[in-house]
Amino acid sequence: MEIRTPRAVGRAAGLAAFLTALAVCAGDAVARAFPFGPRRRGVNDLSNQFVPYHAHLWDLLHGRGDGGLLLDWQSGWGTSFLPDLGTYLTSPFAPLVGLFPRADIEYALYAVTVLKTAVAAAATAALLLRMRPGAWWAAGLLGSSYALCGWSVAEATYNPMWLDGLIAFPLLCLVGEWVREGRHRPAGPLLVAVCWVANFYTAYMATLGAGLVLLVRLAVAGGSAPRVLGRAALTAGTGVGLAAPILVPVLLGSRHAYPGVTREFTPADWTDVLARLMPATYGFATPAVFVCTAVPLLAASLLFRRDVARRERLLWTGLVVTVAVSMQWGPAHLVWHAFATPNGSPYRQSFVLAGVLVLAAWAGLGRGLPDRRSVLGGLGVTVVLGAGALASPQLTGWGLALFAAGAAVTAGAALGGVRKVPPGRRRAGPLAVLVLAGTLVGQAAATTAYADRERLARLDDYPAFGAADVRRAAALAEADGWPAYRTDSGLPRVAANEPLLLGGQGGAYYSSHTPAVLTETMTALGGGWTSRGRNLQSLDNPVTDAVFGVGARWRDGSVVRGDAALPLVTVRPAGPPPRYGPSPFRNQELLLGARVYDRPAGGACPVGRDVLVWAPDFTGRATLGDRSASLLGGAPKRRAAMVWLGTQRVPGTRPVLTGRGDPGEVGCLDRARLRAAVAALTATAATHVEVTDSGIRAELPPGARGTVVVAAPRIAGWTCEGRPPGTYGGLIAFPATGGPVACDFRPPGLRAGVGTGLAAALVLALWTLAGARGTRRIGGAHRGGTGGAGRPGGEDGRVDGRDGRGGAPAGPREERARAGAGVRAGHGS
Repeated sequence: MEIRTPRAVGRAAGLAAFLTALAVCAGDAVARAFPFGPRRRGVNDLSNQFVPYHAHLWDLLHGRGDGGLLLDWQSGWGTSFLPDLGTYLTSPFAPLVGLFPRADIEYALYAVTVLKTAVAAAATAALLLRMRPGAWWAAGLLGSSYALCGWSVAEATYNPMWLDGLIAFPLLCLVGEWVREGRHRPAGPLLVAVCWVANFYTAYMATLGAGLVLLVRLAVAGGSAPRVLGRAALTAGTGVGLAAPILVPVLLGSRHAYPGVTREFTPADWTDVLARLMPATYGFATPAVFVCTAVPLLAASLLFRRDVARRERLLWTGLVVTVAVSMQWGPAHLVWHAFATPNGSPYRQSFVLAGVLVLAAWAGLGRGLPDRRSVLGGLGVTVVLGAGALASPQLTGWGLALFAAGAAVTAGAALGGVRKVPPGRRRAGPLAVLVLAGTLVGQAAATTAYADRERLARLDDYPAFGAADVRRAAALAEADGWPAYRTDSGLPRVAANEPLLLGGQGGAYYSSHTPAVLTETMTALGGGWTSRGRNLQSLDNPVTDAVFGVGARWRDGSVVRGDAALPLVTVRPAGPPPRYGPSPFRNQELLLGARVYDRPAGGACPVGRDVLVWAPDFTGRATLGDRSASLLGGAPKRRAAMVWLGTQRVPGTRPVLTGRGDPGEVGCLDRARLRAAVAALTATAATHVEVTDSGIRAELPPGARGTVVVAAPRIAGWTCEGRPPGTYGGLIAFPATGGPVACDFRPPGLRAGVGTGLAAALVLALWTLAGARGTRRIGGAHRGGTGGAGRPGGEDGRVDGRDGRGGAPAGPREERARAGAGVRAGHGS
């Protein structure tokens, strides 16, 4: 008998999605945060990475970006884009930003964030009814509780790619159900692949969590565990293999990246962990494990329910405790985070704990409301957890009050539905359901609002993309001359990945995949960075502008044109490549091939010379006359860029540095010498340059000899004239032979990834074919039978004729009673 109807599933998913979107928007509105008020939403990586990357995706979708899926010509003088695509933009929801105007990119990303959270709620509600029949409203409330966990509203909301992992956990648990029942053989690996492509990092954590859930389901239901686990391994492995064309380049992109900081994991105090279980708390180094108070109370009440088999109670409770403890144990922490402690929040797997708490709560609630004994037992456990948090400085008065109110309301609603009727018939009344929904929305909205305000107080924040940025982007687009010359988005900085957001082809770049060769080259030339070398800043310098072909840049509120910019492809005299030393002034001269700087002992440049200051460890301002520039140094996190202070007008005037740190040194640039050097190199440079989405073509003067230098970093993946190129001061270089030359770029790992994906597709096809043949054979031998091939149980989740709790096979009368109770539960009020 069908005991789950599409109508009930649809109601549960719709309720979950609605409550989730309502709570998120209400919390942001209460905090008066974007887009509901003046408080900024853009903090840290949200503004520095996700908004610019989605703006670049918008450009690619509308045919306006420089570069394509393989190569990004706009950032870091030309970088590999496929690893960034796979890390930040392969979510199925990401292309939705293309439906919005580009000027509204932050509104678009906010809408996508809310949508992802709502989809996670809907997917969880559907999963719960798939695992066990029950009241649709209960599944909806629990699904929303999962999606509104503290990890979601406090951390993933400004790391929206993580929200794909929030969706992946219930989807992968659904795949586990299919595997357990031997159903949907082709769909399972495909769904795994979608989850891993959307965001491999959180999908990895979700896969671990779903694997633990599958083990519990097998232990509860019995059946052939080795066979099911074999199918699970094959399903997961095939799915990950299908995702390999994205995953392998991402993995190798990380290996070629500039090394980040190495951290040692330090577990949080348990009182802080318990405090973060409450609403309206926030902490960067503690786990955001808040989930509506009804969930831990119902999960705890499971332990006391006599209508649930003892083994099932112990297994679900043990899973919750195991996941919670594993978050605090160093070796398990490394397993959760792919064996590398993250640079930032060390509890990125917290959403899995929220998920298993919800599943434990549903293991009891799916059978109906708990009896009075179970409710009081669960309430007692909840009170103990709350008492354990009282000593934590993370605890807030509002959080404690909301936690206590939520526990009281949940217990009252549950007790109100308890009568002397079988467990499956206990139902909450409409008023109780409304009160529970209000509690859920209130706690989640309060947590959202509190996190909105605390983030602004503790993290870097940035203004929303506005009218001034639109005008700046328009001015840069008007000045664009690519590939004849580059246009740099310049200063002041709007975001780390400014070229992606505003346009142009600059040197600024921020990614988990920032190439080590790029950071090292920019550092040698006087570049500045934050995030320990992965967040590179634009370098406003006449010499580097000449070398990298920057013919226009934004400065002082308008676009200024340069008078000395080399073509993208030049030919240098034969000889050894430059070897950089400690002075960026000298390094720039080596890369240019000419002496253009004087470095006065007294720090005062002659009149008419450009004045530049290099003070990488200084924090403050450098001033010359009416012009000043900011310096933000402080190793190992930050390095101040060389700054240009204009032209010396007053004899004997020296730059004044106000702040703290080593004042560095001064360089005096002779523009006449710079123009002469550029003119000499231009005479032998390429006469025509063409760039593509995956390479560059150039026409050299007849008889050109020496070393061809392409003004792009020599990152892994380039092939020039059929072979890997060399390096010239960190740039692409290869011997000149005269005539046309060509360089092609293929991200490392793309070929291996595609090959792995094709092999996985073949495995899936053969496996599906074998399953189809097996089904036909069994169907022919058992016509009129009730079971399908490889399908250990029916729709109600029973396995091998058992009752789903590990007990003995149920008789006909017990079957009819359970089915009737399931129908009533599935259509409850």
